[in-house]
Amino acid sequence: MTWNLRGGGNPWGRGPDRRDTALDEKVKNWQRRIESLLNPASETTGSLAGTVALVAIALWLGSGFFQVGAAERGVLLRFGSVVEVRGEGAGWHFPWPIETLRKVNVMNVATKEYSPTVLTADSGLIDLRVDVQYRRADPLKFLFSVRDPEETLREVSDSAIRQVVGRGRLSDVLAGAERPQLTARAKALIQSRLDEYGTGIEITSVNLTDVEVPDAVVAAQRDANKAVADRGRDIEDAQAYADSILPSAQGDADKIREDAAAYKARVVALAQGNASLFSQVEAAYARAPEVTRERIYLETMEDIFARADKVLVEPKAGAGGNLIYLPLDKLIGHGATAPSEADAQPAPPPAANPPSSDTETVTVEGDRSRGQR
Repeated sequence: MTWNLRGGGNPWGRGPDRRDTALDEKVKNWQRRIESLLNPASETTGSLAGTVALVAIALWLGSGFFQVGAAERGVLLRFGSVVEVRGEGAGWHFPWPIETLRKVNVMNVATKEYSPTVLTADSGLIDLRVDVQYRRADPLKFLFSVRDPEETLREVSDSAIRQVVGRGRLSDVLAGAERPQLTARAKALIQSRLDEYGTGIEITSVNLTDVEVPDAVVAAQRDANKAVADRGRDIEDAQAYADSILPSAQGDADKIREDAAAYKARVVALAQGNASLFSQVEAAYARAPEVTRERIYLETMEDIFARADKVLVEPKAGAGGNLIYLPLDKLIGHGATAPSEADAQPAPPPAANPPSSDTETVTVEGDRSRGQR
């Protein structure tokens, strides 16, 4: 039996209804919507999540790129352990949390200001303002040797300033003449202690920008400053006086030395002359003793009588008689050649303590032979 009828109809009855087909399509659409709500892992959702994941991975890898400046040093850490120190230039490292890069500026000069109150060696109280300039010379020590390098710098600087200034005098700190020496000693002391701690900090300069006396001691300090000024003025006056009197004293000293040299030459020459005369007399005495003794006696008596204006002539021993007194000064004054009878009178006996006179008196005994006095 032929099933394929003309027109494609159903041999048992009528053909398919179009309204049934449209209803089936609507049911299938509702089924697909319900399935999409109950199962979110659809193709569209899966593609979006993958895209987001790829973007996140790209950003994470991109965060590993870095640039180190000319004045910087980059310390690369891998899981907290130092790998290397990078210099100037660009590079890439595994991003966090695998690797991290910490940059340290080793050329920049930073400044820390401190204002300690210090007691000097002479019990003076002053307020200081100190500027400490430094740079981070060693990045590894700066990052890992101490917990807080800049706090360590503050404590070390405060201690060093107190030690150095505390050993000086108040006048030296206020006057400013000793400040360069104080700051130099403070810089050396701070640097040595920072090196002991291994901070990696290099001190470039220490400056005393301001020195003030607290208000409570201003009056006393004013008096002390006045005393210092008076002391300086007195020193200058004393130096001026010394400069004025020193040439005169040097001239007097030179004159005294010259007089002493002349006196020495005169005395030495006189002594040498006397020694030569004595040698000559000694030689003459050795050749003619009697003649030499007579000549010496006559020269001695001549010298004595030349300086005497009174002569006492004693009589011979045991013969008695009067003491003859010859006033030569009167005889010489009147031009007489011989004493008169009135003048040749016995002299009174000598007193126990005869008065002193500027003239010499010569006593001649009558029984003495020539050559005896």
